[in-house]
Order: sequence, then structure tokens, then C-alpha cells
Amino acid sequence: MSRLRDLVAAELSQTTPEPISAFAAHLAKRFPGARAVLFYGSILRTGDLSGVLDYYVLTERVPAGWRGVFTRLLWPDVSYHEFELGGTVLRAKVASMTLAQFQRATSGAGLDTTIWARFVQPSALVWSDGAASEAVVDAITDACRTAADFAQALGPTGGAPLALWTALFQETYKAELRVEKAGREVSILTFDPDRYQQVMESIWAHEGPGLAADERERLISAWRLRRALGKPLNVARLVKAAFTFQGAARYAAWKIQRHTGVAVEVTPWRERHPILAAPGVLLKVWRERRPAA
Repeated sequence: MSRLRDLVAAELSQTTPEPISAFAAHLAKRFPGARAVLFYGSILRTGDLSGVLDYYVLTERVPAGWRGVFTRLLWPDVSYHEFELGGTVLRAKVASMTLAQFQRATSGAGLDTTIWARFVQPSALVWSDGAASEAVVDAITDACRTAADFAQALGPTGGAPLALWTALFQETYKAELRVEKAGREVSILTFDPDRYQQVMESIWAHEGPGLAADERERLISAWRLRRALGKPLNVARLVKAAFTFQGAARYAAWKIQRHTGVAVEVTPWRERHPILAAPGVLLKVWRERRPAA
């Protein structure tokens, strides 16, 4: 699939604003054995650095200790980071997993749908150790192929590319435990419809349009299993994140102040025990937001 791979490689090599690449280099130092850092999400399109940036850090191995045990079973790990550059504080939510886990996930070999559905969408490779770059390009090419296969199975037979992508994203949102506004897939696709057209046409140039009847049935059957297990898998990840989300207290404090105007002090105790601290924080917000008698 040289045509698709070339398209992916060009997209991954796009230039990003200096604060985004500087933050990526900072994250690479924070994660032991970092191999590559990917930037994705709406800020890749808008360039608005006032919100929370989204990164994936791919590493050589899972973290040491008990955290690594959970990471082998339920990836990715999620953490919150802040980085000051030129007097401006940048904020990021960072997912991390090993490069090998990422490669397996994008190939569609496992039951997870979140990785290939995420990385069929645009992303940028903003940092790598050099040796990992080609592996990342191959993995995201696989994500596009996996997503396109399921799009053709779940979408209308003989449908145009955008109709197939629309069907895919609608189905993945149903399979995941996430809150999306109705029509979210439309906003994703209409931002750059030619790009998604090119991805599907690149696959068709290699494999031909459409699927054989037996392949379509196989993929539909595979999707039923993924849809059935999607939400339970998301719940398991949320439970894990409740106990392993590094920086959760700082992230919550920033979100609360941004949306309510109430400043929450992040004490060492709140940093260590964000779940236990939550009721007291919510009470503080309620009191300060309550109209004066």
C-alpha cells in the first residue's frame, strides 16, 4: 500500500507550532524509554493552545512496578502535564502505551476499536528517537486500513467514501462509552473531506473497491463482538484511570476554575488522593457558586 503509506508519512511529518513540538520534547524526557510522541485532536486543526493538548507517547516498555502490571492488561495509561514556555503555561492530557501495543492495536488484531478509530483521523509525529519513525508510519497506515475495512463492512454496499466513513464513526461512537454530540462524525469529516476521500481511494487502488461477500460477513461478525465488549472495556479503563491517572487533581482543579471561576488549591494530600478529596472540592465549589442569601 505504498500510496496510502506515502499519504500517511506526509501527514505525520507536517509542521506543528513550536510550543506543540517543545511540549512533545519535554514529554519524551518525562517518559522512560520514549520512542515516539504523536499529537492529535481538535487543536491540530485549530491551533488554539488555550485548551488541553492531546498527545500519545509510545514507549519501549511498560512502566516499572504495579503500574506496569495494569498497563499490560489495560492500556493506555493517562496522565496530565503542564509545561511553561515563554511565560505561558501549556496543558496536556497524555495517553501512553508501548510501541508494540500500539502496533497490535492499529492492526485490528485485538478487540479494541479506540486506537485505529482515533488514528485513522489526522495526527502528527512531533518527536521520535529516529529509529521508531518508520514503525509509527507503518502502524498508522495499518490503522487506516483496519478502519477502511470496517467502514466498507458497516457502511452501505457500494457507498461513496464519505458515506462509508460516516457509518464507521457512527458505529464506533455507539460501541464506546463516550459522550459525543449528535453529528460529531459530520464535523470530523467535513473539516477535510478530501483527505478521507484520498485515504479510501488509496486503499481501493491497492485492493479494489468493495469487499467480497464472505469478507464482509466476517468483518460484520467481528464487529458484533467488538461492539458487545466495547463499553465494558471502557468501564474497566475508567476504573483503572480512577486509581492511576497521574496529575488528576491538577487537571480537575484547572477544569473547575476554567468552567466555574472557583480556584481550588492542589494540596499534597489532594494530589495523592484525588478521589477522596473530590467531595470536599465539590462542596467548596457549591458554596462559592451558591447565590448570596
